Formats: sequence, C-alpha cells, structure tokens
Amino acid sequence: MGTEVDEPAARESTVALAAAPSLIPSRELGRVTIGDVARAAGVSIPTVSKVINRRYGVAEETSKRVLEVVAMLGYESSLVASSLRRRRTNVIGILVAEFESFSAELLKGISAAAIGTGYELLAYSGLATGEDRTGWEHRSLSRLAGTLIDGAIIVTPTVLMPTTSIPAIAIDPHSGPGGPSTIDSDSTGGARVATEHLIGLGHRRIAHIRGRGDLASAQLRESGYRDSLEAAGIDFDPTLVREGGYQAALTEAATRELLTLRNRPTAVFAANDMSAISVLNVARELGLRVPQDLSVIGFDDIPEAARSTPPLTTVAQPLHELGAQALGMLIRRLDGQEVPRHVQLPTELVIRSSTGPAPAR
Repeated sequence: MGTEVDEPAARESTVALAAAPSLIPSRELGRVTIGDVARAAGVSIPTVSKVINRRYGVAEETSKRVLEVVAMLGYESSLVASSLRRRRTNVIGILVAEFESFSAELLKGISAAAIGTGYELLAYSGLATGEDRTGWEHRSLSRLAGTLIDGAIIVTPTVLMPTTSIPAIAIDPHSGPGGPSTIDSDSTGGARVATEHLIGLGHRRIAHIRGRGDLASAQLRESGYRDSLEAAGIDFDPTLVREGGYQAALTEAATRELLTLRNRPTAVFAANDMSAISVLNVARELGLRVPQDLSVIGFDDIPEAARSTPPLTTVAQPLHELGAQALGMLIRRLDGQEVPRHVQLPTELVIRSSTGPAPAR
C-alpha cells in the first residue's frame, strides 16, 4: 500500500487556521471530535485516525499538519475506545475514600513520581456519591478496572482484598498487611517515640486520643503508646484514653472530658494531626496554655501541623515517599516484575512548639 498523498501538499495548516477561524469548531464548550480535526486539517477522518494511532500510510507533511491541528484544538481520542483496541490505557487509578489532607499528600508524592513514566493518573473518590463506607474500594475497582485504568493504588482500603481484577497496591490498609502488596509507615515505633518524648519532658499523666477502631494503624499507635508507658514504669490509666475516631466532633468532645477532669492530663498524644489540632483548639477555649499547661503531639505531619497555633510537634510519616514507592511498586507489577508483599517505611519525630516540660503540680 502506498503513502497517502491525496491532500494538497502545499496547504499551510497553521496559517490557514489562523486566517480562517471558520475551520475551528464553532462550539466553545463540549468535546472536540475527530471530525472537527479532519475538517480543520482538510483531510479525511480515516487519515486523522491513522495519524493519532501512529499507523503507516500518511505523508510526513500531512501527518505534521494533522498533529498541529490536534494540538491547536486540544483533541483527545476516546480513552475507552483506545483501551479496547490496545488493551492498555497507560492510566493508573488513585482510589481514595475521600480527598483530605492525608490522601492529598500521598497524591503529591505519586504525581511527582509519575513524571517520565509514561503513565497518566486518575484520582477517584470512592465516597463521592455518599455510599456506605465499607467496601468502597470494590465498587471503585469495578467501575474503573479494565477500560479506564491499568492498575490501582488504593489508599486505606476498608476490607481485605485477596485478589483484584487488575494489579493493585494498597497504602495503609485498615486490616494491615494482606491481600495485594501493601505499604505503610511504622505506626507502633512512631507512637513509642511520641510517648517517650513526652515522658522525657517529665510528663506522667499522658492521655491518648484514639484513631478509628477499624484501622490497624490506629490500633498500633495505641499499642506503641502503652508500650512506652510500661517501659517507663508508668501504670496505664484507662480513664486517660478516649475515642476520637479521626473525627473533629468526637475528638472535641473527648478532649473536653479529659481536660475537665479533676486530675487532668498534662499531655495528650493524638492518633493523627487533625485530632491533635482539635485538642489545641479545645485547650485554647478552656484557657489552657500550650505547652505551658498542656503538651500536645500528633501523628502524620500534614501541612496543617506546621501552621497550627502553636506549631504542632508530631510524628512524621514520609507521605510523599509512601506515594512514590507505591507507584514504583505498581509499575513494576504492571511490567510483570515481582514486588514485596509488604513494605514499611520509618517515621520521624518532628519537635515544634506544642510540647514542653510538664507543669509543676
């Protein structure tokens, strides 16, 4: 089959488009179609299809002209149609229950690591429709797998997923390691360091605001807190532990209970930064000074931690690195390589202004 040259070779497409606005689709809203590209470039629809799908049989000058029009009009071929033809979309799905500070930081790490990989990213919130929280990841995968995404990074999935329809990596799954390959941070070790920091400042009555009871990482943080108390010879006091559930309303109520006790705690270790920031707000409302009257420490090191008043001492998870490594693991799986079943990254204490020596009693 010869090279297609039926279009006038002398046509100067860029000049023609600039000089003849009528060649550009009149509708400013809506999707640009392959027919729009064909009309603007003065070629047939099959010719445009050959060019964008990199098939042989189109003259170099014609191909160049079509690509100029594609770029000028912002034409995108159908992702679903392309995936059906090629069985690949080169798109990776980032599935989250909801968009909040923790998932946003993971997304930043994933996005930075995706540069130069040849993959595009699709961020999808599984609870955007207000459906039941449990099992959102199964619903998300069933909607996206196969035609829209080649693989998925699932952030804090709620249920164990022994198998998935496409390659998947789970970040900080609720049930802990299991199912697809997982990656998380050292929650137990981080909680120990946080509690040891407070003990080293002379605190003995250290309260703990728990995270969500169904999250393995929250359970591990409470375990690390209790381990450090025991190692320091401090009796565990169940009256100093309250449910926060990573929810502002629950955390605020729990903090009021703790800080109005006759023998209130001198320090609070919260299971995440947003809970710790809620503790700071309640302490301020009650007239307690931080850290002079109360020390507060969180977990995660989201951007809000450094901007709180006072800046929050916390245990930093390497959130960007978690996202970047999850992406690398998934791409290796997509390439047919073996990846570890579980990867755990270290945490680090970040000391700011919300912790200080225990007040004299």
